[in-house]
Amino acid sequence: MGLYVGMDLHSNNCYTGIIDEEEKQQFSRKLPNDKTKITLALAPYRNQIVGVAVESTYNWYWLVDVLMEEGYKVHLANPAAMKQYEGIKYLNDKHDAFWLARMLKLGILPEGYIYPRASRGTRDLLRQRSRFVVQKTSLKHTLQQVVCNQTGVTLSNNTLNEMDAEKLFDILKDEDVFFSAKSMLETIRFLEERIKAIETRIVGQIKGGPIYPVLTSVPGIGPILGMTIALETGPVARFASAGQFASYARCVPSAYWSNGKQKGRGNVKNGNKYLSWAFAEAATFCIRYCNEAKVFYQRKCAKTNQPSAYRAVANKLAKACYFMMKEKKEFHVERLFS
Repeated sequence: MGLYVGMDLHSNNCYTGIIDEEEKQQFSRKLPNDKTKITLALAPYRNQIVGVAVESTYNWYWLVDVLMEEGYKVHLANPAAMKQYEGIKYLNDKHDAFWLARMLKLGILPEGYIYPRASRGTRDLLRQRSRFVVQKTSLKHTLQQVVCNQTGVTLSNNTLNEMDAEKLFDILKDEDVFFSAKSMLETIRFLEERIKAIETRIVGQIKGGPIYPVLTSVPGIGPILGMTIALETGPVARFASAGQFASYARCVPSAYWSNGKQKGRGNVKNGNKYLSWAFAEAATFCIRYCNEAKVFYQRKCAKTNQPSAYRAVANKLAKACYFMMKEKKEFHVERLFS
């Protein structure tokens, strides 16, 4: 008789529930986040367990890895796509765990993708680079604001990139203001070093792969965007179609229409925000450097508006990259903007 496991994962514990084919509860316990205790708790049922449903929380990596190493078939449940029965008055961790197991048993569990462990660290390292870039940009804007407040002059990015403490002191005479600005400048330089180090490490790890050079053949997609698209996509075969991939990259509109009128919006955050950023950036640069993309963008602007036109270009690029990664062929502008 097959058994189905549901795990409601939290920061320090994991409520585990096991049901059989008749949905009778066989095991129910709150376990600490300790791999030894979890594997020992599941061991008596090991040969009967058909699958394990783990809730996709911020800390799911370790639990999924442990279960897969033990040979269990793991399913990563997508909380955003799960809807429990309406009218329930009381919910707790036990109920959630058995709800996961029940959906798994019925074959209706909405699942997320378990990114391969071997490439997960490289992908997360690139995400860390993105966070450093955001912090650096925020500090640069703050420093420019400080200088403008004190002098009335706005520093350009080129001037700020060449700025050192001595030049900064010539501009800001007040010692406290200078100390604050100097601290920001030193932090910016430190972040730039870390960003460069991360880029060098990632390029060394994925250089020579079959997908990365193909993506950089697209006008507007350089090394950083190419690496982001390749690593965030993972195995492209997991997407059934180009449209599905474009939807995952948030390059399609999210709205509910009826009788020619918009009745609401869907989940605009459904998908990968890093791919969304990558294709938005790629669309901007492609319009700048590719004449065919620029003509297509201008034609769309005449019919709709600028945001919709940018999204249309991003959508085309996402679908093009899907086929490029799948077929391992370089970009052909005439096939995309004919």
